[in-house]
Amino acid sequence: MPILIADYDPQWPDQFEQEAARLRTALGGLALRIDHIGSTAVPGLAAKPVIDIQVSVADLDPFAAYGSPLAAIGYAHETVPLAYFHRPADWPHTHHIHVRARASRDEQRTLAFRDWLRTHDDDRVAYEALKRRLAGDADADTVDGRFRYSEAKTEFVRAIERKSLAKG
Repeated sequence: MPILIADYDPQWPDQFEQEAARLRTALGGLALRIDHIGSTAVPGLAAKPVIDIQVSVADLDPFAAYGSPLAAIGYAHETVPLAYFHRPADWPHTHHIHVRARASRDEQRTLAFRDWLRTHDDDRVAYEALKRRLAGDADADTVDGRFRYSEAKTEFVRAIERKSLAKG
């Protein structure tokens, strides 16, 4: 089954806000920032209907400091092929959590990519076209298929990150 790319849904920001409130309650002061990232955070951009959230913490160690509270509110931790949290436990997921160290390169590049697409229509349109093309060839039913879809976007994403960070 191909990966579903849905037209932009104006409810996505509200879905993020609702989940961010749950995360603030669960994580307390540990969450220094909670940001809506990924394609659902870019108005007008078609996306997999999965709300991507970046939680910035002072330190990634110890893992249990944030891993346990996230598990308590229904998030499963995935380590293959990349580390992240998701809910529900089974695919299709509705939410992904990416925990990053505050002020790290990973935190900054993710925000820069999102912000660039919010303000550069040509790149947003090109990214959507790429995603739709790649999604048709991907297998949504397997972790490997979903990972290959993400990896196939990497060159485009990195090019936008370089442009956005150079301007910043």
